[in-house]
Amino acid sequence: MVVQRHRADEQLVTELIERWAAAIRAGDLPGVLADHADDIVMFDVPPPQDGVRGIDAYRDSWPPFFRWLADGAIFEIVDLQVTAGVDVAFAHVLLRCGSPEDLARRPDHRLRITLGLRKEAGRWVVAHEHHSFPLAEAPDGTASVREIRSLHERWFDRTAAADLDGLMRNIAADVVSYEHVTPLQYVGLAQVRQVCAAGLDAGPGEVTWQVPEMSVIANDDLAVAWGLNRVRVGGPDGQSAETWSRGTRVFRRVGDDWLMVHQHLSYPCDPQSGIARADLNP
Repeated sequence: MVVQRHRADEQLVTELIERWAAAIRAGDLPGVLADHADDIVMFDVPPPQDGVRGIDAYRDSWPPFFRWLADGAIFEIVDLQVTAGVDVAFAHVLLRCGSPEDLARRPDHRLRITLGLRKEAGRWVVAHEHHSFPLAEAPDGTASVREIRSLHERWFDRTAAADLDGLMRNIAADVVSYEHVTPLQYVGLAQVRQVCAAGLDAGPGEVTWQVPEMSVIANDDLAVAWGLNRVRVGGPDGQSAETWSRGTRVFRRVGDDWLMVHQHLSYPCDPQSGIARADLNP
């Protein structure tokens, strides 16, 4: 009998939470406030740091979220688990919450909600809510920086292997590249592929490329890497010819991948002669 009662209470709490989520989607403020305790405490994603306390403050927190939903954002339950005792219950919920564009880019991104409930006069009320999103990226972008460096290491490896297809990975279809050689710009993957193919065929021996002291910064979905490029081309006598130039690369995150959208390569120009200096060393 006790087990059956608890299961009945768990069903009541499940229905309460589903009504609450439906009221949120409908922008129904009275429906959102229903079944909440007067002393509700909510730890929300936005400030204040010490939480939203009391039903009046809870009421005031919802209009901005309703406006965001009205612009097309999504709020739907993916998983809901409830555990109920005699007069206390809790639930943990995973939801798809975000703009359609954001969820298309990060389909596994979830809003996490934990609710604490108590029974008052025979009815369940929510006494506590805790909302959070997982931190997908460290504040300083260290994970993205590592990904950009790893991408370059793959490019360096594929250059040494003369693997043109591998070298073209992680380059955007609409890339614009300012290369060492004319024309002024190479637009699109096909044109960049041509200049890379010519680079791999630059000598009879192995062609290698490195950026020994590369700098990288990343923020959200954009990253920039720059440094001095060292290119070595093997000659017929087994000796390598080495050149240094400047390189800057811009990346955009698309789904789980970083794609290079722009590259700028150059040699310094001698101000007296106007000739590019490909003979300089750091």
